[in-house]
Amino acid sequence: MDINIVEVEKLSKKFGQFTAADQVSFKVTKGEIFGFLGPNGAGKTTTINMLCTLLRPSSGRALVNGYDILKHRNQVRSSIGLVFQDPTLDEYLTAEQNLRFHAYAYQVPRDIRERRIDELLELVELSDRRKSKVRTYSGGMKRRLELARGLLHRPQVLFLDEPTLGLDPQTRRRIWEYIHTLRQQEKLTIFLTTHYMDEAENCDRIAIVDYGQIVALDTPDKLKDTLGGDLVTLEAEDNEAAALELRERYNLSPEIQNGVVTFCVSQGERFLPGFVRGFRCRLFSIGVRRPTLDDVFLKLTGHAIRDQEMDSMEQMKAMMRPQR
Repeated sequence: MDINIVEVEKLSKKFGQFTAADQVSFKVTKGEIFGFLGPNGAGKTTTINMLCTLLRPSSGRALVNGYDILKHRNQVRSSIGLVFQDPTLDEYLTAEQNLRFHAYAYQVPRDIRERRIDELLELVELSDRRKSKVRTYSGGMKRRLELARGLLHRPQVLFLDEPTLGLDPQTRRRIWEYIHTLRQQEKLTIFLTTHYMDEAENCDRIAIVDYGQIVALDTPDKLKDTLGGDLVTLEAEDNEAAALELRERYNLSPEIQNGVVTFCVSQGERFLPGFVRGFRCRLFSIGVRRPTLDDVFLKLTGHAIRDQEMDSMEQMKAMMRPQR
């Protein structure tokens, strides 16, 4: 039987007239990797901050590890680990000093503390740099140390806010190897936010978030299946005429974007040969591929995910700034 370790019901947060999170509801099963996928400013960090008791919701309720985020703040905080979007390590301390300070803050007993520090530094492959000051670390090493710190007190849920933001692709892949290892060895539930589509593929389930609302929630494969099959793109001599023929002869629902016609069909590779032979409009190019999460996001929201957006607080400040 699946156990829900996070339960959220109609959770909202307003900053003045600006709504950062709007009636958000979902559940996270114990042991899964659950992702919030959306652009910067969509309300992902706001939601995590509410669940971690760093921000008081305007309305709604949520339970983390069975504890109410408003009534049992200390129990919630003892149940979670949190890796922030921005680095929060003390760069003038060594790795083991950073971990020891965290252990003091969470009142980890001394006999457990040192053993736990040794285990985690070994796990994230930083044992040989444990006495080096953090300011000498690379970005990837700092992220690994933050993961270790978040696990020091054995939390039930690890919250990761944009865990690989600003890292190069190779380091991002390595961080995800660590995350999967941590999940297995620590028997963790992982809740993460990201605006990287490829990163979201690592999740068991994804909530697609835009403008403070969840617009879809399912596994990556099932979200892709909602598009109705494989994605075909073509460029014709007359795209408008090609789209009309697709609607009238093939009963399809094509769209024209950026100079190409796109539509979805089941078993696209089998569909294509006969289609090319019988299509009346002159074709310049045609291709078929499995839908991606980018395609899903575009279909659900009507726009592509934005890599560079104001975060929720910046949006709030902009909304509340006096108009001239």
